[in-house]
This record gives sequence, C-alpha cells and structure tokens, in this order.
Amino acid sequence: MRTLTKIFKALSDSNRLRILAILKIRPLCVCEITDVLQLANSTVSKHLSILRDIDLIIDKKQGKWVYYSLNTDSGKEINQEIMDVLNLAFHENEQVAKDAEKINQIDRFTLCKIDTNTD
Repeated sequence: MRTLTKIFKALSDSNRLRILAILKIRPLCVCEITDVLQLANSTVSKHLSILRDIDLIIDKKQGKWVYYSLNTDSGKEINQEIMDVLNLAFHENEQVAKDAEKINQIDRFTLCKIDTNTD
C-alpha cells in the first residue's frame, strides 16, 4: 500500500504531470524542461527525482549532460497502466499541447549551450 500511496502522491503535482507529458515527445535535459515549465532548475530537479524514485522516468548521462526519458522497461505493470491513463488525460489537454509546441521549437544546443567542439 505504501508504494501505491507514493505513486499517487508523486502524480498529484501538475508540474510532474507536465514533465511526463513532454518526456513522451523525446528525452530532455533539465535545462529544456526548466525552459518549458518556467521553474527554477532546483525545482525541476526535485520533480525529476520524485518521478525517478517511483520508476516512471530514467536518466542517462551523456558526457556532462543528463537526459531524462520515460521508463518503458520498468517491468512494473502498474507503471504502464498509469501511463495509459495519463495518455488519455494528456490527449486533449491545452497545457500539454502548448508544452509540446514549445518543446518542438527548442534548440537544445542554443538553450543549453552545449559545447559541440570535439577538439
């Protein structure tokens, strides 16, 4: 029961739901998520930590950057069922549509100032 309570508590925040919705589009780094949500970097990091703690998202380090994505391989049936329900809720949500539009306009290399110099 404790695990279920933890999951629902994590999903009770609208910003965490928005994070899940935009991670459906593609893996994102913290600066991209911060830009979309217009929240402090530390706040976004805390939200990501909570979602990672319940295995709904995973992170992957590439160089000095960490990219977050939905955890499609958790092996937990409840995670897939949660995402199925959320997908229905996200389908016609105006805020989710605005966030998706913004994600598609973000230039990761400019926003995050990623050094592409391989010298």
